[in-house]
Amino acid sequence: MIDNEKVEEIDLVLEDKLDKCVNVLRDDYAAIRAGRANPHILDKIQVEAYGGMSPMQQLGNVAVSDARCLVVSPWDKSLLKAIEKAILASNIGITPTNDGSVIRLVFPELTEERRKDLVKQVRKMGEDAKVAARNVRREAMEAIKKMKTNKELSEDESKNCEIDIEKTVSKAIETIDACVKDKEKELMTV
Repeated sequence: MIDNEKVEEIDLVLEDKLDKCVNVLRDDYAAIRAGRANPHILDKIQVEAYGGMSPMQQLGNVAVSDARCLVVSPWDKSLLKAIEKAILASNIGITPTNDGSVIRLVFPELTEERRKDLVKQVRKMGEDAKVAARNVRREAMEAIKKMKTNKELSEDESKNCEIDIEKTVSKAIETIDACVKDKEKELMTV
């Protein structure tokens, strides 16, 4: 890499945005249920409590009681109905059971057809992440070309920068592919 502050900044922004692409994909995958109890499925659920909306994790303890059952234990038992309502409204496909002190979420076994649908969804999410990574690459390449046009970089320096950008983006896309493959394997494992 050449010694130029603007190029270093472009590189840092590129790596940061690519990390975000991968992390968003991983977060999205964490919310996909694979027939096993996964507390991350509740991460994005907001519950109406104390006059505002609060994340589920701030209102109680979410624990895995066995391979296919989550238990939500609110710290304030008066929130049981609100939590149950939020889970139903979230469309995660699981009906909560409220026993007066905790809420249980039993994950049904996935059918073969549902597994295949989830794999398609996982592949589409992976493809969207790759598109985002390519858009980040395009932004970085345009910044390098602009620097070359403004005579801030020589022809050779800009070529080297473009090669480095390409390598960085290729690594991120390989990571995305690995995430997709891992999630597919998890979904298809009975």
